[in-house]
Amino acid sequence: MRPISRRQAYEADITYGTNNEFGFDYLRDNMVIDLSQCVQRSLNYAIVDEVDYILIDEARTPLIISGPAEEAAQKYYTFARFVPQLVPEEDYTIDAKDRAAMLTDAGVTKMESLLRREGLLKAPDLYDPSNYTVTQYLDSALKAHVLYRRDKDYVVKDGQVIIVDEFTGRLMFGRRYSEGLHQAIEAKERVKIQRESVTLASITFQNYFRLYKKLAGMTGTAVTEAEEFSKIYHLDVMVIPTNRAMIRTDSADQIYRNEEAKFRAVVNEIESLHNEQRPVLVGTTSIEKSESLSDLLMKRGIPHQVLNAKNHEKEAYIIAQAGEPGAVTVATNMAGRGVDIILGGNPEGRSEEEWLANHNKVVDLGGLHVIGTERHEARRIDNQLRGRSGRQGDPGSSRFYVSLEDDVVHRFGGDRMDGLMKWAGIGDDIPIEHSLISRAIENAQVKVEGYHFEIRKHLVDYDDVANKHREQIYGERKRILSSEVDLKSNIQSMISDELQALVAAHIMDQQHDIEGLMEDASRILPLPAGLNPQAIAQKTAEEIDAMFIEHAENAYKKKEEELGHENMRLIERRVMLLVIDRLWMEHLTMMEHTRQGIGLQAVGHSDPLIAYKREGHALFQGLLANIQHDLVHTIYHVDMKKRESSPQAAASRPQGVAADKKVGRNDPCPCGSGKKYKRCCGK
Repeated sequence: MRPISRRQAYEADITYGTNNEFGFDYLRDNMVIDLSQCVQRSLNYAIVDEVDYILIDEARTPLIISGPAEEAAQKYYTFARFVPQLVPEEDYTIDAKDRAAMLTDAGVTKMESLLRREGLLKAPDLYDPSNYTVTQYLDSALKAHVLYRRDKDYVVKDGQVIIVDEFTGRLMFGRRYSEGLHQAIEAKERVKIQRESVTLASITFQNYFRLYKKLAGMTGTAVTEAEEFSKIYHLDVMVIPTNRAMIRTDSADQIYRNEEAKFRAVVNEIESLHNEQRPVLVGTTSIEKSESLSDLLMKRGIPHQVLNAKNHEKEAYIIAQAGEPGAVTVATNMAGRGVDIILGGNPEGRSEEEWLANHNKVVDLGGLHVIGTERHEARRIDNQLRGRSGRQGDPGSSRFYVSLEDDVVHRFGGDRMDGLMKWAGIGDDIPIEHSLISRAIENAQVKVEGYHFEIRKHLVDYDDVANKHREQIYGERKRILSSEVDLKSNIQSMISDELQALVAAHIMDQQHDIEGLMEDASRILPLPAGLNPQAIAQKTAEEIDAMFIEHAENAYKKKEEELGHENMRLIERRVMLLVIDRLWMEHLTMMEHTRQGIGLQAVGHSDPLIAYKREGHALFQGLLANIQHDLVHTIYHVDMKKRESSPQAAASRPQGVAADKKVGRNDPCPCGSGKKYKRCCGK
C-alpha cells in the first residue's frame, strides 16, 4: 500500500486504527492553529474491537498530551531515601482493596523529623497547606515503594521503568504513570528520572468514544459487563452463537490452603500431561509468578517456554510452537486475548503430512489443556485464558488452581474460608473441589468487578465536569478557526468590558484615582498624548467609560490600518488561541488539584461530587474571565514578526505573532498593593 497522510486516511469511508491514535488525533486537532492542520472528520460511527478491553479495562486511563514541567529529580531521590525507613503497620498502613497507603501518627512524626532535618518543611505540621508540594512527593514515594512491585506492575529495561498492562501482561512503551508516581518509581529503582510533565490536553476513552453519534463493538467476553455497557455507554450486549459447537471441558477449580501447595499441584499436572505429549498452556498473573513457576519446572526437568513482557519479542515464535505435542508454555496474560494457538503447531515450514500427523495426535489426546494458576479480579480475563483452548470446534480442557493466599480471594474472605478448611481438618496438599467454595471465589470476583465498576462510574461522574468545560473550550476554538464568529466585534466587546471594570474600580463616589486609572488603561492600549487628568476628573463615570472606549476603538482602527485587514484578522485569531490554550492548560492543572483535594469535603458531610461541580464551575468562570483579561491586555501589544527564511519557506507557513512585554497575571501589581495583578487592578 502506498503511504498516505493521516488526513487522507480519515477521508476514507472506513478508517482502521488503534484507540490511542484516534484519541490523540482528536486532542491534537483541538490544539491546531489552522483548520488545514486538522485530520479527523466528524465522529459519526465507531466499531471497537475487543470493546471490553478498551471501554472497561482501559477506561480509567486518560490520554494525555503533555509538555515539560520544572526539573525536580533530586527531590524524588530524597524521598526515595526516606520512605524505606518507615516500618509497615507501625508507620503506615496499606488498604489493598483501594490500593492506597496512609501514614500513621507515628509515621507522620517520623517523616516530620526527617524532613525538618533536610530543611524541606515550610511549616512544623506536615499537612499544613504550605507543605502541599512536600506531601505530594511523599505520597508518590510511599505508593511507589509499598504498592507498586517490580516485575508485576512494571519492569526495568534498558534503564527505563516500563509499565506492564495488568490485563494483557504486555509492556506499555511510551506510557507513564501520572502525578509524579512514575518519577517516584524511577527514583526507587535508581534509574534516570525523566522530567515531569504538565498536561496540555487530556481525555479518557470513556469520554472520547461517547463523542461518537453511534458506537458498537465486538468481544468474546462482554456478558459479565452487560450492566456497565448499558449504564455508561447505553449499549446492549447481544450474544452471537459460536461458529462451531464448543466441546471444551472446563473442570471445577482446585482450591488449596496456600500458594506453595497450589504450585506443587500445578507442576504435578504439567508433568503428567507433558509425559502424555499433550500441549499445556499455563497462565500466570505476573512476570514474577511466571518466572517462579519456570524455576519449579526446571527443577523437575520439564522443558518449557516462558512468555512474559520481558521477552515479548519472542511472542510470535513461542505461540507458534505452543500447540505442538508435549509443548509446555508458561505465560502471563499476554497469552489471553486474541491469541490463536494451532493444535499441532504452526504449519509453516513443514510438510502437510508432518503437520497433519501432529495435529491429529494432539486432537486424539484431548487438545490443548489450559491451566490457570490464579483467579483474576475480572472473570472476563479468566474467560479469555480459557478461550485459548477449544477454538473453532477443537477439543480442549481447562482448570484453575486457586489458593486462599491469592490476592482476589485474600481480599474478599480468604481468612474465613481458611478457617473453614482448618475446621474441616483439610491439609495443605489436599485440594477441594466444592461448589460452595467455588461460588465463594466467584462471589469475590463479582465483588471486585462491582467495586471497579463503581470506580469507573465515579470517574465518569467526575470527568463529566471537566468534559463540559472541554466541550465549550474546544467548540470555541473550532468557531475561531472556522471564522464562524466575528472576532473583531467580540474582542472590542471584551475591551469595553475590561475598561468599564477599570473605571468602576478607580472612580468611586468619594474617591477618583485618575492617575491609577490612566496607568492601568495604558497597559491595555496606547493612550493618546495630551490626556489631561484634571479634565478627566471632572467627568462622570459614564463619560469616562465612553471616552476610554472611544480611544480603544480608534487605537484598534489605527492598528488595523497599519497591519492591514488580513493580518489583523490573523493576529486576532492567533492571540485568541494562544491565550485560550495557555489558560486551558492551567485550568486542567487546577481542576486536577481540586479533584485530589475534594475528598476532604466528605468530612463536612457534603457530597464531594456536588462540591467538585461547584468548585469546577467557579474555576471555569474564572477561566473565562482570565481569557478576556489576558486577551485584552495582549491584543494591542502584538505585531507581525518578520522571519529570516527562504521565500519558499515563508510562503508555506503563516507568519507568527510576537507580543511586547506586559504585566503577567501572577506578577506583583504595579500599583504597589502587594497583591498579585490578577487579584488587584487586573480584575
